[in-house]
Amino acid sequence: MAITDKKISAETALYIYKNLMLPRRIEERMLMLLRQNKISKWFSGIGQEAVGVGVSLSSEPEDYILPMHRNLGVFTARNVPFYPLFCQLFGKADGFTEGRDRSFHFGIPEHKIIGMISHLAAMMPVADGLALAMKMREEKAVAFSFCGDGATSEGDFHEALNLAAVWKLPVVFIIENNGYGLSTPTSEQFACEHLSDRAKGYGMHGFNIDGNNIFEVMDTVGKARELALKGEPVLIEAKTFRMRGHEEASGTHYVPDVLFENWAEKDPIHRFERYIESEGLFTQDELEKVTKEIDASFKKDLNKALAAADPVFDEERELERVYASQPENLPPHKDGVTYEHRFVDAIQASLRQAFEEDSKFLIMGQDIAEYGGVFKITEGFLEQFGHQRVRNTPIIESGALGAAMGLALEGFKPVVEMQFADFISCGFNQIVNNIAKTRYRWSPPLNITIRAPHGGGVGAGPYHSQSVEGWFMQIPGLKVVVPGTVEDAMNLMYSSLHDPNPVLFFEHKKLYRSLKDNISDKANYEPLGKAKVRREGSDATIITYGMGVQWALSAAESYDKKGTSLEVLDLRTLLPLDKESIRQTVQKTGKALLLQEPTLTLGPLSEISAIISEECFEWLDAPVLRCASLDMPIPHDKGLEEGFMADSKLEKMLNKLIDY
Repeated sequence: MAITDKKISAETALYIYKNLMLPRRIEERMLMLLRQNKISKWFSGIGQEAVGVGVSLSSEPEDYILPMHRNLGVFTARNVPFYPLFCQLFGKADGFTEGRDRSFHFGIPEHKIIGMISHLAAMMPVADGLALAMKMREEKAVAFSFCGDGATSEGDFHEALNLAAVWKLPVVFIIENNGYGLSTPTSEQFACEHLSDRAKGYGMHGFNIDGNNIFEVMDTVGKARELALKGEPVLIEAKTFRMRGHEEASGTHYVPDVLFENWAEKDPIHRFERYIESEGLFTQDELEKVTKEIDASFKKDLNKALAAADPVFDEERELERVYASQPENLPPHKDGVTYEHRFVDAIQASLRQAFEEDSKFLIMGQDIAEYGGVFKITEGFLEQFGHQRVRNTPIIESGALGAAMGLALEGFKPVVEMQFADFISCGFNQIVNNIAKTRYRWSPPLNITIRAPHGGGVGAGPYHSQSVEGWFMQIPGLKVVVPGTVEDAMNLMYSSLHDPNPVLFFEHKKLYRSLKDNISDKANYEPLGKAKVRREGSDATIITYGMGVQWALSAAESYDKKGTSLEVLDLRTLLPLDKESIRQTVQKTGKALLLQEPTLTLGPLSEISAIISEECFEWLDAPVLRCASLDMPIPHDKGLEEGFMADSKLEKMLNKLIDY
């Protein structure tokens, strides 16, 4: 489409021109400040303004936009106030992240903008979640998600497109193909002729457009929005060019000069100026006057932001920002009937109760709908709660977790079932870099519960038997819950669902149908993070959690007959840890055995050992000992597995501790 094919009024031309020129003039000022060493870093979008601005001008205020580094025009076109925006870009205290993150790594929910993280394509599944939320509410709104050409090789790109197509979501994905992923040209990134051709493989609409033609961008985005609202997601590849380096420090020495010459002729603002002049809408002098007015519009706020206060570290304030406050308590359910539950029944009943009480809960995962999940936790849920709230996903752990984040941003309370905890590694980035950190950086609380069947003892081998809960203990922003009794399976599940923070809930597969207890059929809430003494003792303490609780209780009963009194402390929650209960039991018995199912080195209870040595040393009557599984992959054969597991060494380690 030639830009001169379009006929618009002078008023419309001026509106588009101002929106194109504003981010350009701000950027040119930023580059000057960078040379003056007044800012530390800048990712330039000069030459690419038509994409971000075109999407913003063709979308509606109720539509979400998930931009990238080179989309300053999205923020300016959506009328984000200059002062906090500049403070954000300068890392000042009055920025949107208050100095906790840089540049465009933030969101402004009131402007329907959700910013990026450094991991490419990670926000694309989040767009799916936002789109699903709007679809479930029957809102006429769309999510527009940006990525660069380099990000199209990432797994999240493919998972997001596939999920959007399968669920028929109102989402439009925009690839800004500017020729280079940092320094790697597109010829070394993909072999297809056009990235937009990939849409065919997902059953989506695909458009390849001139990303420097503002009219073509706006027209295509308008068409894409209409299709998306009908449940037909769209992939747009906007061909453009990066006129400066990936960021200013990287330079452009790897780019042939001829490309700069060719693309300079296609500069979106200069093309639009030529169009305006050829149509007789404005003269060059009039446009220069407009440019001066644009400069004046942000100058005061820019100077104010430059002089604004830098963030001041306040430890208590920063730590408080990591987690949203959990409820002190919820009304107890006193009308329950007590009867025998299996571990698996308790989890199912707790989920069902929460889903019956609050329609904001929904669950996503592989084979969880008609099939009821491989462990049948959600059996019957589809019939009771419907397809909207019980959703099969493709095999996309990362995509499902990203979508959960989008849903949570919109106030839903998503539950994601990992078919096996082992597969959580496929969604690791979404959990530790997106979901866990977003609250601290800028967002409202994210109520997300991730269910993960874990543990050995069932002969399932090295990829279906791992206990990976320790992986997440060093990630602030997450909570890690591992129940070891039927009652805790019921109540801690319910508590996790109602905690406003992301919770990883690990469910032991061997306990599902082997552990039984008489408990109420109504779950009750309690704040997470409190350990519980399962058995009083005086001679030594076994500190443990999960399956270890059952091993410890059995051992304690056996040692009772030998005249040795063992206390059993069930941690229940690994993050946050109940340090006070740990201190109290060590002070009481003077000896501690740390029992865990995961392998020994850097296992979850290594942290408990450090706490005891630092804070309880004067009370110890013996070295702190650990009993853990061997430092090797968990084997499949039952005999080999038994030799691997921690409980095979429990008696030996207890004797060593008691005899010290």
